[in-house]
Amino acid sequence: MRIAVATLALVAAFTLPALAADQVEKAPPSGAYKKVTELVKLPDFLPGLGQLYVDSKTLPAGPFLAYDREGRLVSTVYMLPVEDLSNKDKRFDDLAAPGGKVGHVDVYFNAGHPGVEKPHAHVVLWHVPKADEQRVAAK
Repeated sequence: MRIAVATLALVAAFTLPALAADQVEKAPPSGAYKKVTELVKLPDFLPGLGQLYVDSKTLPAGPFLAYDREGRLVSTVYMLPVEDLSNKDKRFDDLAAPGGKVGHVDVYFNAGHPGVEKPHAHVVLWHVPKADEQRVAAK
């Protein structure tokens, strides 16, 4: 009986993370994530980022899940306020990548937009190869 319970626990430990990753691979993601356009006035598709989903409790930093036009996850985006980055007492620890493996990271400044009005840095954790970034380019 103990062996069966231990085996079941091991199977759960290795399959539950995979199932969790599957829940965000296609739009719409499960859980508390909402389409950003339901929360603030923004276009449905943002060139360079894609279609964004976020759990409103995590604003302004995120993570935002970014999808291409076919609803496939391409990146996880954090929007970190500049004033927080320059505050020696503010930390952003354990930033998750809900989409799994990160191939490369981009960081760039944004002066602000609806939803995150203050100047901030976009930290983009790409889940696709650099060549596939064009999946969220302007058409």
